[in-house]
Amino acid sequence: ESMEGYIQRLENLEKIALDFEGVEKAFAIQAGRELRVMVQPEKIDDVRMVKVAHDIRERIENEMTYPGQIKVTLIREVRAQELAK
Repeated sequence: ESMEGYIQRLENLEKIALDFEGVEKAFAIQAGRELRVMVQPEKIDDVRMVKVAHDIRERIENEMTYPGQIKVTLIREVRAQELAK
C-alpha cells in the first residue's frame, strides 16, 4: 500500500464515523486497525451506542477495502462532580 493510499484509508475511516449524528471525534489508530469514536453523551445513550457502532462497522465493510480487520470502539464519557464545603 502506498503512503498516499494509507493516509487516505485512515482519513476515510474517520470520515465515516464523523458522518453519524452525535459523534464528536474519531481517531484511526494502530495503523488503521482500530477506530476510536468519541460520542456526545447527551445525544447518544448506552443503548444507541451499540447501534451506532454496528452502523459504523457496516459502512466500513460496504464502502472500504482494507487488509485484515478493523475494531470499532465507541467511548461515551459522563462525569458527575460535587464540591463538599
